[in-house]
Amino acid sequence: MQSKKVDVSGAKQWYNDADRRYSPGIGNTTQTFGDMGVFFEALTHLVLPSTAEKRVPSTFLFDEERIMKLKSDMLDAVNLEVCMRMYEDLERVGRFSSRMFGASRAVDEDTLNRSMSPEFNFNSPISTSRPSSLVFSTSGSASSSPRSSFVMPSYVAPETSEPRTRTRDVYSTLVALLQSATPTSRPYARWQELAPAMALQIFRYTNAPSEMLAAFEEKLMDNVCNANTQLYLEVEQSFHSRLMAELGSRVREFKALSGVSLFAVATGGRVQSGGSLQSGRERDMEGSPREGQEEGGLEDMAVRLAHLGVLHWRVWAQLVYLSDADDDMSLDGPSGQI
Repeated sequence: MQSKKVDVSGAKQWYNDADRRYSPGIGNTTQTFGDMGVFFEALTHLVLPSTAEKRVPSTFLFDEERIMKLKSDMLDAVNLEVCMRMYEDLERVGRFSSRMFGASRAVDEDTLNRSMSPEFNFNSPISTSRPSSLVFSTSGSASSSPRSSFVMPSYVAPETSEPRTRTRDVYSTLVALLQSATPTSRPYARWQELAPAMALQIFRYTNAPSEMLAAFEEKLMDNVCNANTQLYLEVEQSFHSRLMAELGSRVREFKALSGVSLFAVATGGRVQSGGSLQSGRERDMEGSPREGQEEGGLEDMAVRLAHLGVLHWRVWAQLVYLSDADDDMSLDGPSGQI
């Protein structure tokens, strides 16, 4: 910038690649995104943990910090949902164990293999038996986790009989753990540190056999620290679909605003849709346990992405992304200064 030159060839290539990749699948989004459909599809993939690039295009030079924060928040939102899905699977095993053998009696591996529904597989590739990665270890075995090698008494599960209330309690507990974590510029390192505590907290809310704790902790660690597991990718895809729907609504509202008005609504909180936008927590209190648990965070990310994206498009669309220039794609002189 000090030399009055910004090389945007990489950014141009980034957009062209996105156009080839996403144009056939974005469908009829003109009414929602206008001519920004490809751009916002590419922008959301720029912050998805499984597809995020290590270096953002040069046109995002002044937005890099916000992009990194969005990446981190996206990882947190997806991983919380991963944890909740694993909780639901474990809770089903706990209920099965309690019905068959009583709350104080552990289920041995062979019995569980014969009796467990094939659906319970911690979202690993589908098979007719439990995946080999879920090997139960007794509290004294060599394969037990040092952090988890103890017998979990049955009474540690909170006395909450209402499944919806218990689900909310689990989610709130996991959020509190996440918020108490040491801030770091490496989100995966934070989750690697948190995973054992997350697994233990989830276990406390179930009646699952204590022998499962070490295997459950290992599987949870794999799912929240590896953006390529089947469960992680499934949750991320679902989150991305909902994010695009919410983002479309925000972009439709934002794209007609002036720069001043756009700044005001983006920094002043939620944009009211028809004057009656509920928070995610309010919807969670009214709907099912699964619905709305992350919607507050999803809405917040949609607002931030829409604000960043609309302003970015106004500056760079004609200069770079939609330009037909075949030169060295550098912006020189006063016209290139942003």
